[in-house]
Amino acid sequence: MNKMSSEKNERSKLVKWSRRGFIGAGVLAGGGLLIGIGVRPGNPVGALAPKVATGAGEQLVNSWVKIDANNIITAIVPHCEMGQGAHSVLGQMLADELDAKWDDVRVMQAPADGSYVVTDTARMFAAPFTLNAADWIEPTWNGLFTQVARFADAMITGGSSSIRTTGQHQMRIAGAAARKMLKGAAADAWNVSPNEITTKDSTLFHEASGRSASYAEFASAAAEQPMDQTPALKSPAEYRLMGKSKRRTDIPAKANGTAEFGIDAVPEGLSLSYAAVVRPPLPGTKVTGMDAARAKDMAGVLQILNMGNFVAVVAESYWEAQQAVGTIGIEWSDTESAIRTTNDQFAAFAKALDEVGESGGEQAAAKGDFAAAFAEAPTKIEAEYKVPYLAHAPMEPINCTAHFKDGAIDIWTSTQVPLMARSAVADAIGLSDDAITIHHPYLGGAFGRRLESEYVTMAARVAKATGYPVKMIWSREEDTQKSIYRPADISRFRGALDTEGRLVAYDNVFTQRHDPAEASVPAMYDIANTSVRVAEAALHLPFAAWRSVDHSQHGWFIESFIDEAAHEAGTDPLEYRLSMLSNAPRHRAVLTKLGEISNWGSAAEEGKAKGIAIVESFGSIVAEVIEVDMSSGKPRMTNCWAVCDAGFVMNPDGFRNQIEGGIVYGLTAALYGELDLVDGAVKQSNFHDYKMLRMDETPNIEVAIINSGDVPVGGAGEPGLPPAAPALTNAIFAASGERIRELPIMKRFG
Repeated sequence: MNKMSSEKNERSKLVKWSRRGFIGAGVLAGGGLLIGIGVRPGNPVGALAPKVATGAGEQLVNSWVKIDANNIITAIVPHCEMGQGAHSVLGQMLADELDAKWDDVRVMQAPADGSYVVTDTARMFAAPFTLNAADWIEPTWNGLFTQVARFADAMITGGSSSIRTTGQHQMRIAGAAARKMLKGAAADAWNVSPNEITTKDSTLFHEASGRSASYAEFASAAAEQPMDQTPALKSPAEYRLMGKSKRRTDIPAKANGTAEFGIDAVPEGLSLSYAAVVRPPLPGTKVTGMDAARAKDMAGVLQILNMGNFVAVVAESYWEAQQAVGTIGIEWSDTESAIRTTNDQFAAFAKALDEVGESGGEQAAAKGDFAAAFAEAPTKIEAEYKVPYLAHAPMEPINCTAHFKDGAIDIWTSTQVPLMARSAVADAIGLSDDAITIHHPYLGGAFGRRLESEYVTMAARVAKATGYPVKMIWSREEDTQKSIYRPADISRFRGALDTEGRLVAYDNVFTQRHDPAEASVPAMYDIANTSVRVAEAALHLPFAAWRSVDHSQHGWFIESFIDEAAHEAGTDPLEYRLSMLSNAPRHRAVLTKLGEISNWGSAAEEGKAKGIAIVESFGSIVAEVIEVDMSSGKPRMTNCWAVCDAGFVMNPDGFRNQIEGGIVYGLTAALYGELDLVDGAVKQSNFHDYKMLRMDETPNIEVAIINSGDVPVGGAGEPGLPPAAPALTNAIFAASGERIRELPIMKRFG
């Protein structure tokens, strides 16, 4: 077992912070109710009313639940909606505990206010996600406590955490507490016991007397009832909405074009100017000089700014700004990085791996005695895998609208972290948090890109410097070539098999370890002697979380190597995995179900074969089989089957959508995703050379769900991605005998 230093042991105590839930209620003039959980003590409930209850007839006062005079129930949610359906499912969970009628439920985006920080979300980001984390896993302590330091701004949408944290520990509690208070108010008015009152479809019933009333009729009185801070929650057998595929509340606006995204911001009463920007082509460099003579005379140009680490043109339209900024001759400082090409980056990784050798580096996990088991085993295998840098490429371009006036600033932007964006702006332009208002509408995709806030601070700086209300938009090229990326990496494996083909020794060393801590550790598998090490090597390009984070790489690394071990053992890849899962019954059930729905083991048509992979991430177990046709000499995917155990799926249709999206995103990266370095800069620029998977290339996808019972709820947005790449490359091997150890795949096939 890997020993932690005394400093790390001291730090580990902080991870055991318990959840803080504070429930309160209050009444507005005229009646009505808002029930919720004030996640920060001392936060006055009255201060929230002007922010969340400003519509005609809205009569409520607290954090999460709003009931108006027409009996409309509004769930106020702190997570952003970026296509994943979180708003609807969070509303669904609250409404079920409240016994609300789903057709009368609305969802409202919570304002970027400290009252809506969800401490459980922050705690989840600082704790291992894995169901099978063992004490031989060493967390990434520096990264972990960096996150702890950011708890105060933990209004975060990411890490497949919204349903597992806010849904389970805020929305459900708020709904159940509100329902109990409504029953208490009706019982007092009708002079009966609360136990005699039932609820259904936002209505209170007293069967013995035949009386009934809408929730709205007792909203004000309910707010005066005692608040149960730990109300009884429903069991799955009692669910009416949870576990059902209910309609999504965001779809109508997206279908009719009324949905507003960050790029749609047109603040009332403001005449917007537009900014286009150019940032350094090489990381860490700055502007040392520029020639803007031509741009100054171009139509619509209002101002040209040298901001030190970028150049901006502000004009009357975005087109005019973008045309002008492209004419500016900019001189940049020299880079300190020695990396000029992709091969240089991989050479730096290889050097770091060579230097740590067979036993050096930082120990991420250790169990048994790898060296002894490896030396004694009759069969040994080795493999090295490479993955490139990847961009996020969200469909909505990076954008931010800012208006600085009278020492305060308003920001309109698509962001996953509104409070962190607010803090970043405060630091960038020297304002207090109270002087900054963040408006955050729908996001047109993010995949982790909008967890960063550098584009928000850029827009704020431009707005302050010019005095104009300004909408800054990045070109696709600007975001592809000068962004923040999923890192490239090299991962090396050594394994040893005993006389029966069992994998008895496993060693893995790689250079990039970010989050989550356990992604690189094959904890679900029964491997007696395991060593996982990190040989740190610097990245040339800046790092940002990318969908499923480290699982996106290690899922491919680990499941490719397990497949190689199965082949060396002469064992069916599905059966080989099952043989190593004696202590993981949920994983076995997922693989068994997958074998059934994919008809695994059946005779394949000529040129076709299937590959399999299983990855546990973000609290969910997902296994996938991909069928590939290699008869043309190039891979063509025909079918994909996925089986998922997320504990309990709150909205099956929405869950399947997310798994399907993760699979497509993962297959896109596996087939095409690659950023090349030329003279230290990213070569790819737009979708013509940073390709996406097309509809006619996408396999038929079937997703099966296992609800395994009384276990923690898992995520949906991230876990579908990690098994996709290894299932595909394992299928290519099964069909052709060609083992893919470097992505993207089409680099091999042209």
